[in-house]
Amino acid sequence: MIAIIDYDAGNLKSVEKALHYLGQETVITRDPEVILKADKAVLPGVGSFGDAMGNLHRFHLVDVIKDFAATGKPFLGICLGLQLLFERSDETPGVEGLGILKGEIVKIPPCDGLKIPHMGWNSLDINPNAVLFKGVAQGSYVYFVHSYYLKAEDESIVAATTEYGTHIHAAVESGNVFACQFHPEKSSENGLQILKNFASLQAENLSCV
Repeated sequence: MIAIIDYDAGNLKSVEKALHYLGQETVITRDPEVILKADKAVLPGVGSFGDAMGNLHRFHLVDVIKDFAATGKPFLGICLGLQLLFERSDETPGVEGLGILKGEIVKIPPCDGLKIPHMGWNSLDINPNAVLFKGVAQGSYVYFVHSYYLKAEDESIVAATTEYGTHIHAAVESGNVFACQFHPEKSSENGLQILKNFASLQAENLSCV
């Protein structure tokens, strides 16, 4: 069972639909007991970093997510869900993120000819050792929608990067915690392969974050 964490940040149904297409059993929930009993968990989301952290606190999910990550079971953050895993964001100064991973979220700098928010398909430079991208070709295109991007403190956790006016850490892998700034559920066959890879992960084969 894969728990899709519901904290009123949207983008749940498209993730659920993609996982169902892959034959996965899912539940959309904010029930701590259900989340902690799940085999895997996904934190999707779109919107504001500050509002999202507010919702996670309001629904008492902050410690639940940290506890789940500490179990060693596979965890996947998508888009805003990636950003929330880190320590802080320029979008809402003073608001602490989950801090499960070290790094910060910064605004994409203005660049002639590039629109912000970044909405569209970009190619990935993939770390050949990345578990999440097994079977995904170097240079594959995935779909992004964001105005802020990750600068991970430890570049060894970066699984894929892209360029959009700056160098963007597009995906990370750290022990049992995985995250993508792009939307795999909206990224056609490449995205489905990434979700399939996540769904096939087993906790016993992963180190804990």
